[in-house]
Amino acid sequence: MKRTSSSNLPVEAAFCSPLQDLSTGSEGTLDMASEIHMPGPECLIENINGRLLVNPEALKILSAIRQPVVVVAIVGLYRTGKSYLMNKLAGKNKGFSLGSTVQSHTKGIWMWCVPHPKKPDHTLVLLDTEGLGDVEKGDNQNDSWIFALAVLLSSTFVYNSIGTINQQAMDQLHYVTELTRRIRAKSSPDKHEVQDSANFVSFFPDFVWTLRDFSLELEADGQPITADEYLENSLKLKQGNDKKTKNFNEPRLCIRKFFPEKKCFIFDRPAHRKYLIHLEQLQEEDLNPEFREQVADFCFYILSHSKAKTLSGGITVNGPRLESLVLTYVNSISSGDLPCLESAVLALAEIENLAAVQKAIAHYDQQMGQKLKLPTETLQELLDLHRATEKEAIEVFMKNSFKDVDQVFQKKLGDKLEAKRDDFCKQNMKASSDYCMALIQDIFHPLYEDVKQGKFSKPGGYYLFIKKMNELKNKYHQVPRKGVQTEETLRKYLDSKEGVADALLQTDQSLTEKEKEIEVERMKSEAAEAANKMLEEMQKKSEQMMQEKEASYQEHVKQLTEKMEKERAQLTADQERVLALKLQVFNCSISILSSTVLNQKLLEVRALYQFKDCSSPSTSRHFISLLLLPLTISGY
Repeated sequence: MKRTSSSNLPVEAAFCSPLQDLSTGSEGTLDMASEIHMPGPECLIENINGRLLVNPEALKILSAIRQPVVVVAIVGLYRTGKSYLMNKLAGKNKGFSLGSTVQSHTKGIWMWCVPHPKKPDHTLVLLDTEGLGDVEKGDNQNDSWIFALAVLLSSTFVYNSIGTINQQAMDQLHYVTELTRRIRAKSSPDKHEVQDSANFVSFFPDFVWTLRDFSLELEADGQPITADEYLENSLKLKQGNDKKTKNFNEPRLCIRKFFPEKKCFIFDRPAHRKYLIHLEQLQEEDLNPEFREQVADFCFYILSHSKAKTLSGGITVNGPRLESLVLTYVNSISSGDLPCLESAVLALAEIENLAAVQKAIAHYDQQMGQKLKLPTETLQELLDLHRATEKEAIEVFMKNSFKDVDQVFQKKLGDKLEAKRDDFCKQNMKASSDYCMALIQDIFHPLYEDVKQGKFSKPGGYYLFIKKMNELKNKYHQVPRKGVQTEETLRKYLDSKEGVADALLQTDQSLTEKEKEIEVERMKSEAAEAANKMLEEMQKKSEQMMQEKEASYQEHVKQLTEKMEKERAQLTADQERVLALKLQVFNCSISILSSTVLNQKLLEVRALYQFKDCSSPSTSRHFISLLLLPLTISGY
């Protein structure tokens, strides 16, 4: 298989391409599944001289996947047949390198993205990892990072081993006991959470143990048992508090803590040993029939039961989100830091929330561009359209954003929408002013041309001018949809021509001085009335803008509240899951605790209760009863 070259790609480089629609199944979303064409695997994370490097070509593939991804990763000792199972999940005989020697063929983590055969609108992402314990590497720290990355990136984690689950198999699975030293759940854990491995539960995948070349009969106490029961029996803890017992219990306890969903499959030897070096070339009929059936059962279960990759809070992962996680985790390891689950989610949230703001603004611009015709007849008409479109834009943002800490990005959206509203108001005023001025010039220009020609410079000419002026004003007011500057533009125009009327008044010889004084007062009264009317209009517009700001604020609060209620429900479900796991592990541990250790555990229960948010006495009592239930059952 030809290997692609890799480079150490910094996080920033992955996001230099234009932001794309990250939603799934919504209007305007492109279904990219038909465009995903991977004839074979690509190296996603290459391991070069103990240094993990991200392959940008593989990231491009991920960035094109808009659908939810079901990520299945397989790890295990080298030369244990991991790649064969992954090829079968891809529906192929060839793909991931199988190799035929005792050397490990797969280096780093290889990826193969295929349309999910059982989940429409989902993409199956298969991750094949380099063999653990390869003597050529001489450094199992690198193995630990490969193991940790497989756990972090997958929704289903397959551990592949040879033979039975004995102490040697458990010892080889020591990587699971190192997870809390390789991964941080929170960016700033307090002293009560540092050792709380149950925090990982909401991030970790389902666990599947595949046992190759399994030769034992599945029995316990003379009775047949299932592979799952065999796994459960193998994970039972021993009583005692000595070092040997602790070493025995530690990997078993970690598997119970980290992986509440567990499954086991056993496989017979696929064919005679001499044929195994050409396993991918063998025809189906050349394989052990029982092995073929076992592989089919394994593939059916994985394809039917593996869930889409999700993050804490029920956030579904698609291709770009998986791309971001890969970059964040690998860059953390490369820089000497521990991959942090919470930090990775927050980093992803910052990228997507920025994209959500841009997507919301794009929706607002598109809708306003289609629906808004300037000038509007009234300011309220514009504000009503803005309010309806703003509501849609907020909905777009809420749908595409998550973990917006302190509503930083929602505030940015609010500021941008307010600025666009104000800009539309200015555009509306200018469009109205321009239209009105053109209309006024068309209507009133002939009148002032007549003034220049002296048609009103005669006895009675002033009243004739005023009569014609009023007729033209009525004509102007009868023209529809002049907009919000109708009166203001006319007033300014007439003010600029005020000297014309004054001159005609003073030169009209048919008027007495008294009549002229009365007319002057009338003109002043009209001007004052017009000014008062303008002030009232300005005050009305100001009140409308204030009402609009309040309505905008209330809409943001309303949609934020609705989203927080949904997130609170998801958080409650996550907390209940974590609590249930803690109780399960606690219950398993009770039987092996001495009285001294038991007292210490009771103190931990009390401390846990103190940090549990119990909003009512009944909730508190319920929580205490749940915590003490294992003790009651055990007779303490």
